[in-house]
Amino acid sequence: MARPRLYSVHLRTWSASPDRDAVFVREGFAWGAFVFSLGWALWHRLWVPAILLAGAIAALTLAEELLEIHPLIAHAASFGLAVLIGFEANDWRREGLRRRGFAEAGLVSAANLGEAEHNFFTRRHASSA
Repeated sequence: MARPRLYSVHLRTWSASPDRDAVFVREGFAWGAFVFSLGWALWHRLWVPAILLAGAIAALTLAEELLEIHPLIAHAASFGLAVLIGFEANDWRREGLRRRGFAEAGLVSAANLGEAEHNFFTRRHASSA
Protein backbone atom coordinates (compact mmCIF):
# COMPACT_ATOMS: atom_id res chain seq x y z
CA MET A 1 0.00 0.00 0.00
CA ALA A 2 1.33 3.42 -0.95
CA ARG A 3 2.24 5.88 1.76
CA PRO A 4 -0.35 8.66 2.09
CA ARG A 5 0.61 12.08 0.76
CA LEU A 6 -0.80 15.44 1.69
CA TYR A 7 -2.30 17.66 -1.03
CA SER A 8 -3.43 21.26 -0.72
CA VAL A 9 -6.61 21.97 -2.66
CA HIS A 10 -7.07 25.28 -4.47
CA LEU A 11 -10.36 26.46 -5.97
CA ARG A 12 -10.86 29.35 -8.35
CA THR A 13 -12.91 31.95 -6.49
CA TRP A 14 -14.85 33.16 -9.54
CA SER A 15 -15.39 29.93 -11.50
CA ALA A 16 -18.84 28.83 -12.68
CA SER A 17 -17.57 25.27 -13.11
CA PRO A 18 -18.98 22.76 -10.58
CA ASP A 19 -15.47 21.71 -9.55
CA ARG A 20 -14.36 25.39 -9.52
CA ASP A 21 -11.27 24.48 -11.55
CA ALA A 22 -9.77 22.64 -8.59
CA VAL A 23 -5.99 22.29 -8.50
CA PHE A 24 -4.29 19.81 -6.17
CA VAL A 25 -0.69 20.56 -5.16
CA ARG A 26 1.26 17.84 -3.38
CA GLU A 27 3.12 18.85 -0.26
CA GLY A 28 6.84 18.14 -0.18
CA PHE A 29 9.65 17.79 -2.67
CA ALA A 30 8.81 18.43 -6.36
CA TRP A 31 10.85 16.00 -8.44
CA GLY A 32 9.74 17.58 -11.69
CA ALA A 33 11.04 20.95 -10.57
CA PHE A 34 14.29 19.36 -9.37
CA VAL A 35 14.95 17.79 -12.77
CA PHE A 36 13.35 20.29 -15.18
CA SER A 37 13.46 23.50 -13.11
CA LEU A 38 12.97 26.14 -15.80
CA GLY A 39 10.62 24.02 -17.90
CA TRP A 40 8.63 23.08 -14.80
CA ALA A 41 8.19 26.76 -13.83
CA LEU A 42 7.07 27.69 -17.34
CA TRP A 43 4.67 24.73 -17.50
CA HIS A 44 2.99 25.94 -14.30
CA ARG A 45 2.85 29.55 -15.55
CA LEU A 46 5.25 30.77 -12.86
CA TRP A 47 6.75 33.60 -14.90
CA VAL A 48 8.66 35.44 -12.17
CA PRO A 49 10.24 32.29 -10.70
CA ALA A 50 11.12 31.19 -14.26
CA ILE A 51 12.91 34.48 -14.90
CA LEU A 52 14.72 34.24 -11.56
CA LEU A 53 15.71 30.64 -12.26
CA ALA A 54 17.06 31.57 -15.69
CA GLY A 55 19.05 34.36 -14.05
CA ALA A 56 20.41 32.05 -11.35
CA ILE A 57 21.40 29.42 -13.91
CA ALA A 58 23.06 32.07 -16.09
CA ALA A 59 24.86 33.52 -13.05
CA LEU A 60 26.21 30.10 -12.09
CA THR A 61 27.41 29.48 -15.64
CA LEU A 62 28.96 32.94 -15.88
CA ALA A 63 30.65 32.58 -12.49
CA GLU A 64 32.11 29.25 -13.54
CA GLU A 65 33.55 30.75 -16.72
CA LEU A 66 34.77 34.09 -15.37
CA LEU A 67 36.09 32.92 -12.02
CA GLU A 68 37.48 29.68 -13.45
CA ILE A 69 35.74 27.65 -10.77
CA HIS A 70 36.60 23.98 -10.66
CA PRO A 71 33.94 21.99 -12.56
CA LEU A 72 33.22 19.81 -9.51
CA ILE A 73 32.38 22.89 -7.44
CA ALA A 74 30.23 24.28 -10.25
CA HIS A 75 28.32 20.99 -10.50
CA ALA A 76 27.85 20.94 -6.73
CA ALA A 77 26.46 24.49 -6.84
CA SER A 78 24.10 23.53 -9.67
CA PHE A 79 22.98 20.46 -7.76
CA GLY A 80 22.43 22.58 -4.65
CA LEU A 81 20.31 25.02 -6.65
CA ALA A 82 18.26 22.13 -8.07
CA VAL A 83 17.65 20.73 -4.57
CA LEU A 84 16.56 24.15 -3.33
CA ILE A 85 14.20 24.47 -6.30
CA GLY A 86 12.77 21.02 -5.59
CA PHE A 87 11.98 21.93 -1.99
CA GLU A 88 10.51 25.37 -2.75
CA ALA A 89 8.70 24.69 -6.04
CA ASN A 90 5.32 23.63 -4.68
CA ASP A 91 5.24 26.71 -2.43
CA TRP A 92 5.90 28.86 -5.52
CA ARG A 93 3.09 27.03 -7.26
CA ARG A 94 0.65 27.68 -4.39
CA GLU A 95 1.58 31.37 -4.39
CA GLY A 96 1.12 31.54 -8.17
CA LEU A 97 -2.33 30.00 -7.84
CA ARG A 98 -3.24 32.51 -5.13
CA ARG A 99 -2.20 35.40 -7.37
CA ARG A 100 -4.34 33.99 -10.20
CA GLY A 101 -7.51 34.00 -8.10
CA PHE A 102 -7.44 30.60 -6.41
CA ALA A 103 -8.20 30.18 -2.73
CA GLU A 104 -6.94 27.31 -0.61
CA ALA A 105 -9.91 25.09 0.23
CA GLY A 106 -8.17 22.65 2.53
CA LEU A 107 -5.89 19.65 2.70
CA VAL A 108 -6.49 16.08 1.60
CA SER A 109 -4.50 12.99 2.51
CA ALA A 110 -4.31 10.28 -0.15
CA ALA A 111 -1.97 7.76 -1.75
CA ASN A 112 -2.07 9.52 -5.15
CA LEU A 113 -3.63 12.45 -6.99
CA GLY A 114 -6.66 10.52 -8.24
CA GLU A 115 -7.51 9.35 -4.75
CA ALA A 116 -7.01 12.89 -3.40
CA GLU A 117 -9.47 14.27 -5.95
CA HIS A 118 -11.98 11.53 -5.15
CA ASN A 119 -11.66 12.07 -1.38
CA PHE A 120 -12.03 15.84 -1.66
CA PHE A 121 -15.06 15.86 -3.96
CA THR A 122 -16.78 13.02 -2.06
CA ARG A 123 -16.31 14.91 1.22
CA ARG A 124 -17.42 18.17 -0.37
CA HIS A 125 -20.53 16.60 -1.90
CA ALA A 126 -21.44 14.95 1.43
CA SER A 127 -21.08 18.22 3.35
CA SER A 128 -23.25 20.16 0.86
CA ALA A 129 -26.06 17.57 0.87
